[in-house]
Amino acid sequence: MGKPKLLLPFGGKTIIETVIKSVIQSKVEGVLVVLGSDCEKIKEKIKNFSLKITVNPDFQSGMLSSVQKGFQALPKNAQAVLVILGDQPSISTAVINKIINAYKKTGKGIVLPVYRKNRGHPVLIDVKYREEVEKLSPDLGLRGTVYSHPEDILEIEVDTSNIVRDIDDEVDYKRELENKE
Repeated sequence: MGKPKLLLPFGGKTIIETVIKSVIQSKVEGVLVVLGSDCEKIKEKIKNFSLKITVNPDFQSGMLSSVQKGFQALPKNAQAVLVILGDQPSISTAVINKIINAYKKTGKGIVLPVYRKNRGHPVLIDVKYREEVEKLSPDLGLRGTVYSHPEDILEIEVDTSNIVRDIDDEVDYKRELENKE
């Protein structure tokens, strides 16, 4: 986008603040934010939230490196990880809670939201896959773990396309502003 997209305005806050607020208001028990580009500016913006921050100096190699950095920074007592993208400000607390509830109810190791047969984010991954995720190849990405364990996947249907949309450019940003629920 040519500018720090996570710091763009979104509903009276920035994109990253909107995402963090939804997560904090959910049933998530702890929040870990992995920062890369523009990390000092973003740290300043989110300093008043109750969360832990880790920095991925290798963020340019792709999202998987940030996911791996997050897994490495998990507390020892973590049971599962909910991978939420920083550029999905329209993800609701209700969707997050639905994923968490499904995990707790079924014990499945990978819980994915689905909208009209399309998988999206956030994705919940049990920490039993921690070592595997940390060793994944960038060409496979996080899908490497998902596709390796079809028997342990639970797809939950959601009624919003927000799970399959993120912000990559100005067109996406304008669309999200117009569709803000």
